[in-house]
Amino acid sequence: MVLFAGGPLFVLAYRKAGLLFLLLWLGAFICALASRDNSPKPFPSLTVIMRRLALIAPFRMGLVLTMLAMKPTPEDLMARAAMQAILKRFVRLGGLLTLAVWRLLPSFFLALPRQHPLFWLLIMALYPLLSVWPQEMIYRRFLFHRYSRLFPKPQWMIAASALAFGFAHIIFLNMVAVPLTIAGGWLFAQSYARHRSLRLACFEHALYGCLIFTIGLGQYFYTGSAWHH
Repeated sequence: MVLFAGGPLFVLAYRKAGLLFLLLWLGAFICALASRDNSPKPFPSLTVIMRRLALIAPFRMGLVLTMLAMKPTPEDLMARAAMQAILKRFVRLGGLLTLAVWRLLPSFFLALPRQHPLFWLLIMALYPLLSVWPQEMIYRRFLFHRYSRLFPKPQWMIAASALAFGFAHIIFLNMVAVPLTIAGGWLFAQSYARHRSLRLACFEHALYGCLIFTIGLGQYFYTGSAWHH
């Protein structure tokens, strides 16, 4: 609990971007070690074996193995269905959020890509890699792993994850970041509770995060504007 309650307050006390980045990744690394699944892994299917062999086989043999491995596994089909569900929800909710910013905050709408296109492209490329993965490791995988007994009902676990995720964003010192990330945290926690996939949680988080920076709400998630007033 020290990580979830004390971490944001510690960062807020010192207000150093480097410290925020260091603690985020250090916390994610510790959480990754603490939540490792040490249970025996099932023997991979023939399709999976052929895919792995295709990576190291000579070109012609690798091509044949790749063609044989194109048949989707049950895991592939489940992941595809889950991703389609995530994308459908994103189109609906992301569309509503985009429309709301366009109508209510017209001066903010698409401000970053219009005024600083290169910086926007840099955020689109680096945000999923440098920010999304450590957050999802801490607030989804580790929290679900560590506190599942404390919150035995799925909705309790989802709520705890969403509230902890929202509380972490008090460091931005505004009235938009926290409620918006509580809502986002609820969505990501729902997906993680349903699929138990860190990759899918990261994928969904990256979709909404990149959208927020694109449509003009990124200023509410920028430490520079929050800590230098």
